[in-house]
Amino acid sequence: MSATWPAVLHARSDFLSGGAPGHGEASPGDHLQTLYHLWLVGHQLEHGRAPWRDPYSFRPEAGPIPNFAGWPFGLAYWPLSHVFGLVAGWNVLQLLIYTAAGLLALAWLRELGLPRGPALAGGLAFAIAPYRVEQSVGHLLGPISIMLPLALWAFERSRRGSAWWLALAGAAIASIPLSGQVHLALGAIPFFLVYAAVRGRERRLLAGAGAGAIAAVAAGALVRETVIKGSTESSGRSLDQVTAYSARWGDLVARHVDHARSEQFAFLGWATPLLALAGLALLLRTRRFGLAVILGLGALVPILLALGTRFPLYSPLWHALPPFRFPRVPERLLPIGVLCLAALLAFALARLRGLVATALVLGLVAVDLHARVYGSSVPGDPDAAAAVAPGRLLELPVFDPGIHYGSVYLWYDTVAQAERPGGYSTTAPKPAKAIARRLERLNCGDWSGNTAAMLDRLGVTTVGVHTGLFLRNSAVPDRLFFARRGLVSHGWMPGPRGTVTLFRKGSGTPLQPSAGKPGRPVFCQGWYGDTGLGRDMSEEHAPFWVYGPGSARLRLTAAKPLAATFTVNETVVRRKPAIGPESQSVVLPLGPGWNVLSAEVPHLLGAKPRRVGLHLDELTVTSPSRGSRNRRTGSSP
Repeated sequence: MSATWPAVLHARSDFLSGGAPGHGEASPGDHLQTLYHLWLVGHQLEHGRAPWRDPYSFRPEAGPIPNFAGWPFGLAYWPLSHVFGLVAGWNVLQLLIYTAAGLLALAWLRELGLPRGPALAGGLAFAIAPYRVEQSVGHLLGPISIMLPLALWAFERSRRGSAWWLALAGAAIASIPLSGQVHLALGAIPFFLVYAAVRGRERRLLAGAGAGAIAAVAAGALVRETVIKGSTESSGRSLDQVTAYSARWGDLVARHVDHARSEQFAFLGWATPLLALAGLALLLRTRRFGLAVILGLGALVPILLALGTRFPLYSPLWHALPPFRFPRVPERLLPIGVLCLAALLAFALARLRGLVATALVLGLVAVDLHARVYGSSVPGDPDAAAAVAPGRLLELPVFDPGIHYGSVYLWYDTVAQAERPGGYSTTAPKPAKAIARRLERLNCGDWSGNTAAMLDRLGVTTVGVHTGLFLRNSAVPDRLFFARRGLVSHGWMPGPRGTVTLFRKGSGTPLQPSAGKPGRPVFCQGWYGDTGLGRDMSEEHAPFWVYGPGSARLRLTAAKPLAATFTVNETVVRRKPAIGPESQSVVLPLGPGWNVLSAEVPHLLGAKPRRVGLHLDELTVTSPSRGSRNRRTGSSP
C-alpha cells in the first residue's frame, strides 16, 4: 500500500498509474499499453484464438503480431478483470504483484538461512524498491522482475528437493525474455548462471540451471526473430539515444520523481545502501565469500551500468557486445541491483530479534525507500468507441507508433475490438511506421498525396477523432478545427459530438465545413517553431493553412540544394529542382476561405535530433482587398 499511496485511495475508479492529465480522455501512459496486452490474453482465449497474438494493431500492413507482453500476468488478469472490471482488476493485480515480490524475496532469503525478521525486511526492500515501483506504474519491467527471486528461491529449494524445483527456476528465468523484457534478461540470465555455479556444485544442479539459461536464451531469440527483427528498432539504438536516457550520479540519491525524466529515475534510498554495505562486510567477515561476490557485484554492476555513457566502460561494452546495442534505457538492469541490495540489507540485520525491533526496521525501510511515484489516472469513457462500423478504424490524431499517446487508442480498443492501421509499440513493424508518418498530415486536415485513396486501400470505414488528445499535447499541435474540416470536406460525416466523435463515410449528404475566420497563417506538424528569423521544416512533408483569396509568396533557403514540391489544396502547383543557400521566392495561388499549402522535400539535412528541410524566411500573403501582409509565425484560427 505504501508504494501506491495516495493513488490507492481512488483505486475503485481510477488506474494506479502515473496520473497524467486526460483532458476528457483516458490518461495516456504505458499502463494502458500493458493492460491491453494483459487483456488480450483472456479476450483471445474466450474467442478460441491464440492468446499470444494481437489481431488488431497495425492492420493490414502487418499480420497478427506476437503478444509476448501478455505472459505470464495476462492469465491472472483474465479472471480479475471479470470479477472487478478492467480498471479495478488492473489495480488488484498491481497490489498482488507487490505482495508476491515481497513474499518471493522473503522465501529466497529464508532459504539462505536468514531469520524471519531480517528476511521480511529484505523482502520489503525489494518489493518497494523505488526503481521497481517506478517501472511498475505502467511498464512491465517492475512486475516481471519478481521472476528473479522466484528463480533463486526455486533453485535453493532444488538443492534439497525434487528436480521439479529446477524446472520452476528455469521457467521463471525464461519468463523474463519471453515477456519481452529482453534487456533485463541480458543481466538476469548470466546472474542466475553465476549464482547457480556458486551455490550448487552438484552436476544435476548445474545441468538444470544450464538448461534453464538455454531456455531463456531461446526465448530471447524468439522475441528477437518475431518482434525486433523487421521492426523500427531492428538496427539497434545509438549511443546518443543511450546518453539521453542515462541516469546521473545524483539520480541515485534523488527521491523526487521528475516525470519528464522518469526513465532516469534510479533512487536507491539513503539508509538502504549503507545497510547493504554493512551486510557485505558481515558476509566477508563470516567467510561467506561466494554470496558476498554474487550479491556485491550483482548490486554494483547494474548501478554502474544505469549511468549509461556517464560510466566510462559502457561505451566499450556497447561496441563489444552486440546485444547491448538494442536497449536505449541503461537502467533496465537495476531490478537485479535492488534485489541484491535488499539481500545485503537483510544480512546486515541477521542478528535482529523481537517484534519491536522488526517493526522498527520495517518502518525504517518503508520510510527510506518511499518515493511518491503513483498518481490516479482517469479511465475516460472507452464506450465512446463502441459504435465502430464494420471495417478498420483510424484514430486522430495519428501518432508515431513509438509515441505513448497511442496507448489511449489501445484502451479504447478493448471496447471497439476493431482492426486499425495504428498501434503503440517501440518495436512496431517498419511499414506501420511509414504509414503513420504518411497519415499524420490528417491531424491538420491535409489530404494531399491521394490520402483518400490510401484510406480506401487500408479498409478504413470509421475515423475516431479524440478531442482531448489535441489539447496541450507536445506531440501534435492543436489543429482540431482543420482535422474536422478535412474529414467533412471529403465526405466523412460525424456522429454525436463528444470527447470521441466517430466519422463514417458512405451514406447521407456531407456537411459543409465551417468557413472559419481569416487570421494569421496556421502551421501544422512538420514545422519547428518560429525563431524570430523564420521557420525550419522538421519533416519531409510540411503543411500550413492560409486564408484567401489572393496569393502567398514564400521566401525560402536551404543549407544544401534540395528539390521541392508545393501543393495548394491537394494539387501540385509548383516544383523547384533545387532550393539552396541563396533565397528563392515561390508564389502560390489562394482560393476563397482557408487554403492548405504544403512544401515537400526528398530528405532532411543535418544530424539528429534537429534535422531540417527548407527554411521559410518569410511568408507574404497578398489579398485583393487587404493588400500584403508579412507573416513568419502562425496561430490557431
